[in-house]
Amino acid sequence: MAPHHPEDVGMTAAEQPRQGGKGPRRAVAARDRTRQPTEVRRRLIVDAAVPLIAERGYKSVGVRDVAAAAGVSVGTVTYHFDSVQEVLSEAMVLHIEQYYAALSEAAEHATSGAEALRLLVDALFTEDTDRHWRMWFDFWHAGEQGTDETFARGQADRYAAWHRQIRALAERGVADGEFSSDDLDGFTARFAALADGLALQRLRQAPPLTTQEARHHLNRFIERELVPRSPA
Repeated sequence: MAPHHPEDVGMTAAEQPRQGGKGPRRAVAARDRTRQPTEVRRRLIVDAAVPLIAERGYKSVGVRDVAAAAGVSVGTVTYHFDSVQEVLSEAMVLHIEQYYAALSEAAEHATSGAEALRLLVDALFTEDTDRHWRMWFDFWHAGEQGTDETFARGQADRYAAWHRQIRALAERGVADGEFSSDDLDGFTARFAALADGLALQRLRQAPPLTTQEARHHLNRFIERELVPRSPA
């Protein structure tokens, strides 16, 4: 059984081991334990790592940085995770999943597929999304660094989910009769590639690119790829 960390377990004075006594130690009553479940402690550490990655980049965050941000000891971090890479990988996946879940939720409230795509484009490029794109490219680059199978599988799943999200919105527009397309898979791949390319240009500002310009390029792409249907 894994040992308890000092910060995980609290004891009342009456429950402390007897000093010099001959009797057995008293167990801590279940109602008095303050140990947090493993999943809660892990989530606390992962949550604390997200802003560190956004600010410094994936390669510049160490286990001591994560421990300090989470308000726990280094030993607590290493107790719950095999390596700092595992912490950072989970933090990046958590942020990306939350980001795209929010995009999906916004699109679901749209009255049509076309409106949903416009909302998606608007949400991809705002003054606040540069932080997300920096983490996205860190996530992308980390997959090329010989990471373990779990990370590689998680990365592949995230890319697949992103493509499914784009395709579903385009498919909805076709089903609603707003536009037509004979190559939704191709549209999806090209949309994702253009969004990534514009985001990279936006971050590097070479050449300069505003959020409004990035949106304009993506909306023009949608208009040309998904042919609007004429009213009957």
